[in-house]
Amino acid sequence: MAPVLRLEDVHTDIGQYQILHGVSLDVPEGGVHVILGRNGAGKTTTLRTIMGLWKARRGAILFRGENISRLPTPDIAQRGIAFVPENMGIFGGLTVEENMRLATKDGRFDAERLARIHDIFPAIGQFWNKPAHALSGGQKQMLAVSRAIVERRELILIDEPTKGLAPSIIRNMIAAFREIAEETTILLVEQNFHFAKALGQTVAVIDDGGIVHRGAMAELATDVTLQSRFLSLSLEAH
Repeated sequence: MAPVLRLEDVHTDIGQYQILHGVSLDVPEGGVHVILGRNGAGKTTTLRTIMGLWKARRGAILFRGENISRLPTPDIAQRGIAFVPENMGIFGGLTVEENMRLATKDGRFDAERLARIHDIFPAIGQFWNKPAHALSGGQKQMLAVSRAIVERRELILIDEPTKGLAPSIIRNMIAAFREIAEETTILLVEQNFHFAKALGQTVAVIDDGGIVHRGAMAELATDVTLQSRFLSLSLEAH
């Protein structure tokens, strides 16, 4: 089966700095696929380049076989790709409902889809009329992910969704992401290895702007030598 997303020798510069140095990566159809790496390795730049927020200087980004590397971000989104940034991208002065409505194509909700979101994230329904700034960190993350799935998406890019969240919230997010991944491919950047290990089918490790390891998550999760070689620490205890 052809990958839903393919990066071919992608180079991205930010100002005078070269951040990505030839990233090549296949993202299979369905499930959760993880990008790991230290801070500053190029994980977020990879997601932002896919989304067109930063343009690749060289290389190709193929979504279902179409090169999207030169498309503006709105056109990329219209093809069925959503992005949940690390800062969540929600509007604190608007209610939960208003935040959700802004993520729809025409301001209208699909009732069945909205009901499913409320099942996955009950807090969305509970705080429907509350301003987003009044939500906890975990609830804001739930809102950010809910915005990404309020319309049917082919691919969701999610940047460090567990950052700053309590362990109990992270456990709830694992269950939620598993349900979302039943219908949508997720490409996840994450620092919390427990979260990544619980969800990921495949993993790519990025370092210094390039992919240094790719394979099955199960292999990395059980191989201390690989963990030490590519991440410079043992992840067994995490």
